[in-house]
Amino acid sequence: MLGLKFETETSWVNVASNGLEQLLTDHAFAEIKASGNATSIIINYSEETDLVKDMSDIAIEEMEHFRMVHDVMVDRGMVLGQATKNDYALNLQKFFPKVNDRKEALVHRLLVAALIEARSCERFKVFADNMEDEQLSKFYTDLMISEANHYTLFLAYARKYMKREVVDKKWNNLLAFEAEMMKNRGITAKVHG
Repeated sequence: MLGLKFETETSWVNVASNGLEQLLTDHAFAEIKASGNATSIIINYSEETDLVKDMSDIAIEEMEHFRMVHDVMVDRGMVLGQATKNDYALNLQKFFPKVNDRKEALVHRLLVAALIEARSCERFKVFADNMEDEQLSKFYTDLMISEANHYTLFLAYARKYMKREVVDKKWNNLLAFEAEMMKNRGITAKVHG
């Protein structure tokens, strides 16, 4: 369904479980960054009324997810650590060249956001399906559904602003790039690590 070209190895679940506090900290900050990205899209494309409405919903939902992750941490006696750079997102953002055309720049941004959401969805599923902690399994199953919805929304908007065949070519190239990048990951307790 997600179209990803590389599947996360279940061995990542052990890495994530053994570094649960680090994983949850990374996840919490990823939710804040996702909210910030949606807010930034609103600021930069305020004339796109439908997009603004949907991005405001996503920004709010992502902050709610942050609170949920933080609550899980507090309930388990954990403390939110310091934010670290998300090299996964940074590398994806560098994939597309800088362009002067606002619509094309928006499409690139939407595609990167769609892929981040798709990979998060996939990681949450792998985590939920392969852990013994029933509470966390349910938590990540519920979040997985939300990530899938965000992924489809971002991709649909990208296809709205440019011809589908052009967008799909860009999307497939981005997927191939991300798949190569993911082959060297799965060794840190981070959502995209």
